[in-house]
Amino acid sequence: MTARIPRTVIALGLVSFFMDVSSETIHGLLPLFMTGTLGMSVALVGLIDGVAESTASISKVFSGYISDRIGRRKPLILLGYGLSAVTKPLFPLAGGVGAILFARFADRVGKGIRGAPRDALITDVTPPEIRGRAFGLRQAMDTVGAFLGPLLALGLMALFAGDMRAVFWVATLPAVLAVGCVLLGVEDQPSDGVRGKGRPPIDLKDLRRFDTGFWLLVALGVVFTLARFSEGFLVLKAHAEGLPIMFAPLVLVALNVIYSAGAYPSGVLADRMSATLLLVLGLAALVVADLVLALGHGLSASFIGIGLWGVHMALTQGLLSKLVADHAPPELRGSAFGLFNLMTGLAMLLASLTAGLVWDQISPSATFLVGAGFAGLAGVMVLVQARRPTVA
Repeated sequence: MTARIPRTVIALGLVSFFMDVSSETIHGLLPLFMTGTLGMSVALVGLIDGVAESTASISKVFSGYISDRIGRRKPLILLGYGLSAVTKPLFPLAGGVGAILFARFADRVGKGIRGAPRDALITDVTPPEIRGRAFGLRQAMDTVGAFLGPLLALGLMALFAGDMRAVFWVATLPAVLAVGCVLLGVEDQPSDGVRGKGRPPIDLKDLRRFDTGFWLLVALGVVFTLARFSEGFLVLKAHAEGLPIMFAPLVLVALNVIYSAGAYPSGVLADRMSATLLLVLGLAALVVADLVLALGHGLSASFIGIGLWGVHMALTQGLLSKLVADHAPPELRGSAFGLFNLMTGLAMLLASLTAGLVWDQISPSATFLVGAGFAGLAGVMVLVQARRPTVA
């Protein structure tokens, strides 16, 4: 009989759902708010997105390790979601580059603080044989929020006659609900971390405890991330092909409908079949998505590429989390997620900055061709490592 998904995993899914409704209501409009209302260049948008995401990843290293040391996950999860909720009003108040950068920075610090302890807690409470399913369910609930958020933005844009700041104010409410779900629904579980022994929160000697398979997975994650820059570029691409600003949130709706529909089934498959095959299929979907976005013209081609981007995320994102969990010592699970996200976050900074510069200096098509090249390289790495336990 298949084990049941723990209540805490479902509660964390609801937390992710509400926070993503809030975040994606804002993010569905933010690239156009920055380039249109605030007059920023696309390169600057890429730099801000990259800095924000890399900040989140750096934060995950410290929060993951600290959660291992204190043997508790919930306090850091609550702190992370609470910080993101507090920062949401900064977006409608922003009047320039500095304000947006600070708002994105603070919001992503909150994401970084909660990310590794949350994934470690899912691993703590879930039997190994259903970890793929558990990560897939949380990812699916997260992504349902990620497409309902842009839908909410679309409706609010019509209600408020295109006033993006008014939409951003409404987006603060689901963030408050997310914090409430952490307080009332998430149950901590003592982990195998070291507590009360006076050790520093970070001990570099612990890095030796991660095996070769883990570090190969980190290397794969870095190259993979170089291929998938900020989704804000998808919004900018659709707008460049003729999508009115009023309907810009439809980009994230289309992306996340497919992502959410595929995340849980992909998690089930991750428990039953070779990770190599799923990773190769996901990377193939990303290569095709990039080629369609680079070479296609018109909104139809743009949305086909966006849909394929969602397919690749459904096939790979929960699977990568499962692989990190499988290769982490039980007492260093938070640290493992932190290290993985640190390296991929730094790669995201480089990816988004490069994408923005290529977009401005060469062309939007060149941006997606560069992404396809990195995705192809990641696919080669998967096939080369296929005999190792990291991806098999």
